[in-house]
Amino acid sequence: MGLPLELITMLGSTVLGGVMSVWGQSQKNKAEQQKMLMERANFNAKQVAMARDAGKNDKHFAWTRRLIALGSVFSIIVLPKLVAVWYPDVPVLVGYSEIQAGFFSNFFGTAVEIVKWKTANGFVITPLDTHIVSAIVGLYFGAGFAK
Repeated sequence: MGLPLELITMLGSTVLGGVMSVWGQSQKNKAEQQKMLMERANFNAKQVAMARDAGKNDKHFAWTRRLIALGSVFSIIVLPKLVAVWYPDVPVLVGYSEIQAGFFSNFFGTAVEIVKWKTANGFVITPLDTHIVSAIVGLYFGAGFAK
């Protein structure tokens, strides 16, 4: 008493048809997902391009950026040097970070960073001056290389 060959063929083709149908739908879903991801990537790329181009066409944006950079350079670097040259009796305060390790920091690793202030007279070039100039030069050269 076995199953007739026609019934086995029908059951096999039904199972195979169902599996192929599910697999085909899965492939359609994956293709749709990839299409949506590509649309999202294109949308993001357009938004980034619009953000990058926003400052290129606006002259006020470029001038604002220049004024901020020049104002920072003048107030942090140039003004203290001018004061030191024109008013030599006015002291220049220089702050720098120093790690202060105590007895327990050797065991627990809890060193403390403190800011020390020193008074100097005359024309002083501080580490802050060199760091700021390096950062500004790096930003402008980096922007130039990116173009």
